[in-house]
Amino acid sequence: MTVDAQAKVAAAVAALARALPAQGWMMASAESCTGGLIAASCTELAGSSAWFDRGVVSYSNEAKSELLGVDPALIVAHGAVSEPVARAMAEGVLARSKATVAVAVTGIAGPGGGSADKPVGTVWLAWAVRGQPTQARCHLFSGDRSAVRWQTCVVALQGVLALAVPGQR
Repeated sequence: MTVDAQAKVAAAVAALARALPAQGWMMASAESCTGGLIAASCTELAGSSAWFDRGVVSYSNEAKSELLGVDPALIVAHGAVSEPVARAMAEGVLARSKATVAVAVTGIAGPGGGSADKPVGTVWLAWAVRGQPTQARCHLFSGDRSAVRWQTCVVALQGVLALAVPGQR
């Protein structure tokens, strides 16, 4: 599963490298459960500075608040792995960057940390585009920690691509 996900990530990054500059867009990421995998995947490609502005790894709740402006009360009320927090992360990194589009991910990669309400593999993703409503989606990914992280990266990047080039996936 991870090899397939890595190939999908590489394909999405290559497509973003064409699509974002063509739109005049820059991208930013706010990552929790992926720990910078999205940003690392984007910056693996030479020339990515033309379309990738920044990535923020906000693994702790404090980092989400300090670096992205996520209201701590939001985390207390909904939990770090929630739609409101993912939305706030995406909007926070967008507001703190020169990017046009931002993606945020927060989830439970495992192997521990899950619950009945939020089992291991639960990931909330959010995409923010300047001047548009923020979109969010929850996924329940399967596999080990690495598989969950790579699958999250695939969905995150494909979501950015879909916003930059409507009709693309």
